[in-house]
Amino acid sequence: MRSYNIIRTTKETDIDLTIDLDGTGRTNIETGIGFFDHMLTLFAAHGRFDLVLKCKGDIEVDGHHSVEDIGIALGQAVANALGDKKGITRYGTFYLPMDETLALVSLDISGRAYLVYDGGEMAPMIGQYDTELTEEFLRAFAFNAGITLHAKVLYGSNSHHKVEAIFKALGHALHDAVKINPETANEIPSTKGML
Repeated sequence: MRSYNIIRTTKETDIDLTIDLDGTGRTNIETGIGFFDHMLTLFAAHGRFDLVLKCKGDIEVDGHHSVEDIGIALGQAVANALGDKKGITRYGTFYLPMDETLALVSLDISGRAYLVYDGGEMAPMIGQYDTELTEEFLRAFAFNAGITLHAKVLYGSNSHHKVEAIFKALGHALHDAVKINPETANEIPSTKGML
């Protein structure tokens, strides 16, 4: 099983996170931000990842530190769970429709961290979740996982649907990228011989 536990403690957040890339989508998530719990649950369910996460953060300030630091921890956990990356498919792309919204997430587990994000216009808040933090989460995740990540809302009008479509599409795209390709199970998926 490709799993990893990370404990990350700062003056702003205390995080204990475990991900199993070969799971079934089971989750136990407590971040103190209800909508973000929902998004991470959807990410794990659609990616078929088991994800256990407890975060105690300074949400009395706002959700920024918690959301960004969870992105950091999740990225580091995924990178470590992947190990030497032998046999992985490497690439994943998924279009996800949600009612009036269509989102695209495309990624490459390249070892070269990059984020291109276009979420379009959104309401400032969804419950206690600041929608600007979607980009912060994705950046922290991509840069700590060593992933080139593109996320775009092609169209839509409902902010809840837009953010939810991004998180679901991320789960699907990452699921495809971390799959083991039986034809190349003992190979690094790069002509360079390393990722």
